[in-house]
Amino acid sequence: MTRSPKMMRLFATGLGTLIALAAVAGAQKPLDRSKPLTDPANDPYTRGGKQKYIEAAGYVSMGGFEFGAAPDTTKEVAALLEGIDIRWIETPHFELGIALPKVKVTKEERKKVKAELTKLQAALPVIKPDTKILDPWLRAHLYAQRLEEHYSRVQEILGVTDETFAANKEIWDIGTPYFGIGPYMGQMGKFEVLLLPSEKASTRFLTARLGLTTKLSQRWNIRDRDALCFIAHAGQGQLNVDEGMHGHAVFNVTQMMMNGYKHYSYDKPIWIREGAAHWFERNLNPRFNTFDSSEGSAAQMFKKSDWKGPTLKLVKSSDAPSFASMVKMRTFAELERPHHLATWSIFDYLVQVHPEFLRTYLATISGIKNEQHIDDATTLPDVQRNLFRDELGMSYAQFDREWKAWVEATY
Repeated sequence: MTRSPKMMRLFATGLGTLIALAAVAGAQKPLDRSKPLTDPANDPYTRGGKQKYIEAAGYVSMGGFEFGAAPDTTKEVAALLEGIDIRWIETPHFELGIALPKVKVTKEERKKVKAELTKLQAALPVIKPDTKILDPWLRAHLYAQRLEEHYSRVQEILGVTDETFAANKEIWDIGTPYFGIGPYMGQMGKFEVLLLPSEKASTRFLTARLGLTTKLSQRWNIRDRDALCFIAHAGQGQLNVDEGMHGHAVFNVTQMMMNGYKHYSYDKPIWIREGAAHWFERNLNPRFNTFDSSEGSAAQMFKKSDWKGPTLKLVKSSDAPSFASMVKMRTFAELERPHHLATWSIFDYLVQVHPEFLRTYLATISGIKNEQHIDDATTLPDVQRNLFRDELGMSYAQFDREWKAWVEATY
C-alpha cells in the first residue's frame, strides 16, 4: 500500500457494559441558550470557554480548525453531521472531534478515571474527580488529555521529542538528517481523531468525505493536508464502554504515529505496527483488544485478556510463526491469532530487553530514501536484516531463539 491515500480498516472487541444514567449536576444545562450545546460557551469545565481555562488545559483552540478531507473545517463536518453533538478541541498535537454520549464509570474503571480527573482538575477546577458519570463535555476533555499523554509515551519509546522535528521543512535540505517534513512526528498536519456515537453517523462521514462504505473504524491519510485521521464509533464491539474506546483510540493512534514517524511516505512493517499498537492498548486494560483486518477480510479476534499464557504455550509448540515470516507480511489479512500474540510479545521483549535497539530499528526503517533522495521502501527487507545482524548480532533465527527463551523465563 505504498503511497496509498488510505490505511487499513479494523475491528475492535472487548468486554463491558452499556451506558449512562444522568449527567453531572449542571453539566448538561446550557450556559448560553443562544448557542448550541457544543459551543465552547456551553462548556461548564472551561466555564463557558474562558481563555484562562483553555490555556490552562494546554489547548490551542476549541473549534474552527481544518479537519478531515480538504478543504473541510470543523464547520463543514458539523454541518454534514447535523444532529450529532461534536465537541471540538485542538491540542498541541491533535485535532479532536468528540461526539461520545454520556457514560457511567464502571466499578473497574473508577480508580483509573479518578486519577485522570484529578490530574485534569488542576487545569479545570470545576471537575469533580469522584463523579460517577462522564458527560459529553467531560469525555471530550478526557480524550484530549489521554491522547496527549499517549503521544508523549510513544515519543519516549522512540527516543524523540518535539524538538527532534522542530527544524523540519516541507522541502528537505539534502545533506541534513531527515526527520520528515513537519513538526508532528514528521507530518505537516496534526493527528486527527473523530469519535462518533453511532454507526449511522460514522457511515455518513466516511461515505460523504472519504468515499468509503465500511461500518468499521478507519484510519486515513489526508494527503492534501499531510495529516493522518482516525474515525471510530461507539456502536461497534464494546466501544460503548469508555475503557474500550480509550484503548481502541490508543491502538489506532499508535498505528498512525508509527507510520507517520519521519513522515508517512510508505507503510512500516506490519509486525512492528501491530505489535506496538497491541502493547500500548493492553497496557491500559488487557480486557479490551483491537485487531486489524484488511478490506474484505475478517480480523482474527479472540477474547482472552491473558496473552502471556497463550504466548508461552505458543512458543513451546511448533505453531509459533517465525520472525522471518512476520517480517515479510504485507497486509493485515495475513495476521492470525499466533501473529497477534507474537507481535505483541516481541514488542514487549524489545521494550524490556533491547530498548535502544528498538529506537534504532524504528528510526532506521523510517524515512528511507533512495539515491535520488526520494522516499523509497524497496530496500526495507535488506535494511531490517542488516539491522538485526549489525546492531543485535543476530540472524532472524537466532532472534527467534532469544525471544522464545525470554518468554519461557518471563511469562
